[in-house]
Amino acid sequence: MKLEAQIDDTTHQLDVRVVGGKVLAKVDDREYELEANEVEPGIYLFKNNGRVYEISVSETSDTQEVIVRNSKFAVTIIDPKRLRGSRSDHAHSGGQAEIRTAMPGKVVRILASVGQSVEKGSSVVVVEAMKMQNEMKSPIDGVVKEIRVEEGSTVNAGELLVVIE
Repeated sequence: MKLEAQIDDTTHQLDVRVVGGKVLAKVDDREYELEANEVEPGIYLFKNNGRVYEISVSETSDTQEVIVRNSKFAVTIIDPKRLRGSRSDHAHSGGQAEIRTAMPGKVVRILASVGQSVEKGSSVVVVEAMKMQNEMKSPIDGVVKEIRVEEGSTVNAGELLVVIE
């Protein structure tokens, strides 16, 4: 899957594939073959050439905060084919927020229900992508208006999961 990652003012080209239980990633012109495991929500271990990296990922309204070896990065993932001009995973308009996936995956848990009040930053749905579970969080305080997926369903990058008003 071809994506872009924006870190500060720099955009990097990504190509990520899962083959035989390994993650094959190309970042710009560098290639990696990784083993990836989520050891707890938002904490991942990546193994590359005998070295193990612990990576912490937390999602804000439109970016992922990534911490690697005491260095913190604000990363925005962009799927040029699916997001058609939107530069974020969550679109806001008129007090409404749309939670969308950044990568294709499988919905493993729905943590909110239609009509439920949610606070900004509260987890709404969990999507597993590349053997890692990602909690999709509400970017605003509001009420869940629509849930467009079911547990166990497969979703595409950029697909609308939940609408919050």
